[in-house]
Amino acid sequence: MKQIRKIAAMLTISAAFIATSCGVDDDNVSDDSPMTVNNELTGSLTSDLVLDASVSYNLTGTFSVESGVTLTVPAGTNITSETGTDKYIVVQKGASIDILGSASSPVVMGTTSNAPGDWGGLVIAGDATTTEGVDAVAEIGGILYGGTNDADNSGSINYLIIRGAGAQINSESQYNGLTLYAVGSGTSISNIAMIDGADDGVEFFGGTVSATNLYFENNQDDSIDWTEGWNGTVTNAYVSHSQAFSTAIEADGVNGNPTITNFTAVSTVGGTALQFKKQSGATITGLSLIGYNTSIDMKDDGPLANVIIEGVAGDQSNGYGNPATVQLSSFNWATSNTSDTAVLASVIDSDLTLEANITYLLEGTTSINPGATLTIPAGTIIISQTGTDRYIVVQKGGKINIQGTNDNPVVMKSAGGNPGDWGGLVIAGDATTSEGIDAVAEIGGIIYGGTNNTDNSGSIEYLVIRGAGAQINSESQYNGLTLYAVGSGTTINNVAMIDGADDGVEFFGGTVSVTNMYLENNEDDAVDWTEGWNGTITNTYVSHTSDFSTAIEADGVNGNPTITNFTATSTVSGTALQFKKLSGATITNILVTGYSINLDMKDDGPTTNVIVDGTPVPSADADVFGAGTAVDISTWSWINN
Repeated sequence: MKQIRKIAAMLTISAAFIATSCGVDDDNVSDDSPMTVNNELTGSLTSDLVLDASVSYNLTGTFSVESGVTLTVPAGTNITSETGTDKYIVVQKGASIDILGSASSPVVMGTTSNAPGDWGGLVIAGDATTTEGVDAVAEIGGILYGGTNDADNSGSINYLIIRGAGAQINSESQYNGLTLYAVGSGTSISNIAMIDGADDGVEFFGGTVSATNLYFENNQDDSIDWTEGWNGTVTNAYVSHSQAFSTAIEADGVNGNPTITNFTAVSTVGGTALQFKKQSGATITGLSLIGYNTSIDMKDDGPLANVIIEGVAGDQSNGYGNPATVQLSSFNWATSNTSDTAVLASVIDSDLTLEANITYLLEGTTSINPGATLTIPAGTIIISQTGTDRYIVVQKGGKINIQGTNDNPVVMKSAGGNPGDWGGLVIAGDATTSEGIDAVAEIGGIIYGGTNNTDNSGSIEYLVIRGAGAQINSESQYNGLTLYAVGSGTTINNVAMIDGADDGVEFFGGTVSVTNMYLENNEDDAVDWTEGWNGTITNTYVSHTSDFSTAIEADGVNGNPTITNFTATSTVSGTALQFKKLSGATITNILVTGYSINLDMKDDGPTTNVIVDGTPVPSADADVFGAGTAVDISTWSWINN
């Protein structure tokens, strides 16, 4: 081969320089001593090389590890590529790479800007089988791959982060973050992150290699892609999509029936999760798909029976919105330096301000403890995994400050987008309640209630809550917004509770007031109160276009709260206002339309406890609920987020 072998020459010069300048006898030099040259990586590597983690390496061209050679990359090594898709690292067939990162010191490959498509990523060619045969020619670089040794060993990779790689060459050829050509099962791959790629995160071209603990964030094409009969296993993969993409998984070609175990994918932008082309398929267990419009797409009408999920053929009508089987928090080693996603802490003991450019994932209960304040700036999005044990609670003595705006509200929602997917926002205060001091809430053992009716649990401005609320039992529920003995020192303005499986908002005692409230298709009550709540709601709009219980439900003693400017509309009939026991309210300017029952005194309490426009209601059928002026929500653009 006449190709100039730049690295080999440099190694020879460097070794000679060290020997002459330091006067070191060859017999005293350990065979496994790290050998380094300058910081440039390019050309062909023709003898074993161990990089030096203290050196910042620059990839200035294609760096080819030739057959018979091993490149070793120790923990903490950083390799920065110049911009250009002809800049990539390729481990040729018969060569090896050993990446020895750790959770505390991963190996990082990227560019200065880490912009998608900046460079060509890491390519490994092996000697395992592929439907393309022996010595197939890769779609990039004329790389040869494929053979008959399914146990072929191309080295090991552990704790590697690849950023900004991958690009489309043409419709059939691409660079990816990690490209595996016929790599064999003797190769070890674990703890890899592919972030902000312009094409696929990882693509398998045949082979038998398996991979464990994979993290994918905003790869623009597919997170995982395979073809040419790959039949290895992927175990514990997490996919995060907050920008446009193609799929979480794309499979093509013949069905090698690879195994996918514990796969969690979360999208904030909809899209397709799993796409199978031609005759491809897989056996999948532990599948959780959150936020996708399409769960399974059989692109070429291949047999759905090839896709086995949890032991049975895949169901395209099933969204597979199961609780996550892989936790984002297990990839903290990879996400600590990215600005796209983060896990919301389970316990907040000291003041914390979130960042609007980060999408936060709620994996369980987040508790804002006494003395701590959680501040959420305008535009922040919090996405909950599926499960009613996922909720945010502001404990008695804690505070939350939500600082949304009309143009950039704060949004809390379920990733699946279904009613009852999560438990919503719960605030516990120190105001009075008929349950007394330090009452125990019906959920989570939360302590609430005291003697301070001006208690301040923080402020909420422009908040949208979607898909929250669920029935635990006949007496216990999660709601969109749950307010336990919250005091009048708390400010709540411009809040929307949409598509909840129980109440939109429920007040358990307290004195807090709310202004500008929008409630749409909450399956139980839009507004519910009990335990003597006696605050005010001003400018409330309720929309019912699907089944529900009531627009207002009141229960217990009559704290006589004030309702000012209340509009409720129904296209499905139903009950507008229901008062239980001795409850009541003072209402000014009410307009209810489309309901079959305007007022229901459930336990035959006195209708005179309900005062409308200054006059006690004389009877349940009194015509006093349809003469008001509708609340104008034409400028409430924030509710559409």
